[in-house]
Amino acid sequence: MRRRELIIALGAGAVWPKAALGQQVASRIVGVLGPGSLESSRTLFAPAQRRLAEMGYVEGRNLVAEYRGADNQEDRLPALAADLVQRRVDAIVALGGPPIAAAKAATTSIPIIFFTGYDPVASGFVASLNRPGGNVTGVSVLNQQVVAKRLEMLRELLPTAKSIGYIHNPSNLVSVPDFLKDLESAAEALGVKLLPVEVRRVDDFEGAFAKIASSRSDALLLSPDTLIFRNREVLIDLAARHKIPTAYPTREFAAGGGLLSYGTNYPAAYAQVGEYLSRVLNGEKPEDLPVRQATTLELVINLKTAKALHLNVPPTLLARADEVIE
Repeated sequence: MRRRELIIALGAGAVWPKAALGQQVASRIVGVLGPGSLESSRTLFAPAQRRLAEMGYVEGRNLVAEYRGADNQEDRLPALAADLVQRRVDAIVALGGPPIAAAKAATTSIPIIFFTGYDPVASGFVASLNRPGGNVTGVSVLNQQVVAKRLEMLRELLPTAKSIGYIHNPSNLVSVPDFLKDLESAAEALGVKLLPVEVRRVDDFEGAFAKIASSRSDALLLSPDTLIFRNREVLIDLAARHKIPTAYPTREFAAGGGLLSYGTNYPAAYAQVGEYLSRVLNGEKPEDLPVRQATTLELVINLKTAKALHLNVPPTLLARADEVIE
């Protein structure tokens, strides 16, 4: 370019540089707060991240994700949430009940998009499903609602069963007596006795399985709880060592060697988190976005594990399976 032409071009600089730099869009900052490790927060957020990219928000281009993980120490969550607020993120994604509570306590202005298996209304996260109110909304999965269905499936798999154990964590945000009472009634209606066993930390698992084994329970249910999800491999191994048929909350358990799983399709549910996050980043308010309930459920049966347990899976149960692992 000649000197004269360069001077003319620079004289129109208010327009020319802007056009040339049109691809440089200011990045939005999103905080991702999880109960486990940083790596687990990244893994859980991945389906939401893919959905965000489909809707125009790509990490490294116009999106920055600030990941925080409590490393399974819930008392660290308030400080991590406060750190994200101080970072002035545009939104916070809270993965699970305790992170939601920490984020909600840390800010009343920054939008919070959650993913939870807790009842979001009973837990106090939102005023109602249709009108969340405040700065919080998100996706709720049907966890406790399908435990009774898993119980039915175990009974169908083991028609002579008389006792079924239920490992659960009572350290939840919502008290569980009514739920346990309902589950015990469901078990009674099926002709089996439910044996609830409490666990509060990983160290309790060995003792819980020993108690179930000594009680001669014919099968086992695992509660849909963060503690359970975080320790999938440990629980699958314990069930195998004790040779007890076990029903799990999600596909990942059956894919990892568990006998049977029935529950939410988690990647699809997390994708909905990404969609809501995109809408909030585009200016919509959480209070105007009804809480979504993820209703896509899938039954997965691991025939290899069934064979190891000397179980014949009824054709009626196999016919209903969304996936059979052989």
